[in-house]
Amino acid sequence: MELIELWQQLEPRSWLRALSTFALVALLIPVSLPLARRWGLMDNPGGRKQHDGAIPVTGGAVILLGLLASYALFETSWTVRTIVFISGAVVLVVVGQLDDKYDLRWTWRISVQALAALAMAWLAGVTAHNLQDVFGFAAANIGLLAIPFTVFAVVGVINALNMADGVDGLAGSLALVSLALFTCFALYAGDLYLAERLLALGGAVLGFLLWNKRSPWLPRAKVFLGNGGSMLLGFILAWAALRLTQNPAHPVSPVLGPWTLALPLIDCVVLMLRRWRSGASPFKADRNHMHHLLLDAGFTPGKVTVIMAGGSLALGLAAAVAVKLGVYRPALVVLFLGLLLGWYIFTRRRDVAVARLARLRGGAPVPAAALEAARETGEH
Repeated sequence: MELIELWQQLEPRSWLRALSTFALVALLIPVSLPLARRWGLMDNPGGRKQHDGAIPVTGGAVILLGLLASYALFETSWTVRTIVFISGAVVLVVVGQLDDKYDLRWTWRISVQALAALAMAWLAGVTAHNLQDVFGFAAANIGLLAIPFTVFAVVGVINALNMADGVDGLAGSLALVSLALFTCFALYAGDLYLAERLLALGGAVLGFLLWNKRSPWLPRAKVFLGNGGSMLLGFILAWAALRLTQNPAHPVSPVLGPWTLALPLIDCVVLMLRRWRSGASPFKADRNHMHHLLLDAGFTPGKVTVIMAGGSLALGLAAAVAVKLGVYRPALVVLFLGLLLGWYIFTRRRDVAVARLARLRGGAPVPAAALEAARETGEH
């Protein structure tokens, strides 16, 4: 079935839901800005934070409001699964906003993320239990390991999105790309119920990006996601990936999950491994993320967002085409691990990696003194 025909399956109600969610979020963002200043929900520059001026961090809260309004207006029945999903989203945003204001210990954030993931797996039954054809078997049910593996995977995705939130528009654009791909996968699987909800979530993210992504009419972001927003988007993407790939009625391979989130996952895993090997906390903020290297190589924030979002889209589409053509699934797993290893080796020496990226751009990297200063600062 052609891509256009896939999208034609959606009913007018689905488009109305997405459009209304988009409009609500886009209109509520400017309303939230003075409230953020009054409540002290601001991201102030200094140290590893190099943006200009204090920026409100209520983007995630407004996306959540759009999500709640969408469900309140368009849901005809509320299942246990829906209630768990909404509850997990609310808890993550609330704790994330508290973290934005009071700078909570990372152990608190991880604990709350794990509890939300546990509720997803245990109460809602959304688990990574069937790794069909990932290891070369028709089915590979991991049984009792399903719940702990699900918690580990969901927490990983949440933190991957959180770590990608370092450039105007980046985390939102990565989430939007993944939601678009997941919506296509849901339509291909014939799951119009899930496709409608993913489309609405995409509308909410797009409404936020109007005020977060740099453009000719927006020279810098007016609002940030905040930790609550990045955790919310990670939670949503993890939920969508599991719903799509763990339903026996869906012809969607579990292999597509990590490929759809490839760049943030690879960046997150490589950095955590490198921090662990150096004896530092895996959650210690630094300035060695993929987007930081691109910035130091001379790419503008806008180009960094385009490169990473475009790369994420290309990898997700390539994996989907490979699955459609019947490529041996374990080969795609090996290729993904190869990309991860390749990025680990490529970034082994930060200055060399930046210089190579600068050559790809056709220019010179940031001077060594600036790179050294960047290494001494930290940015999540």
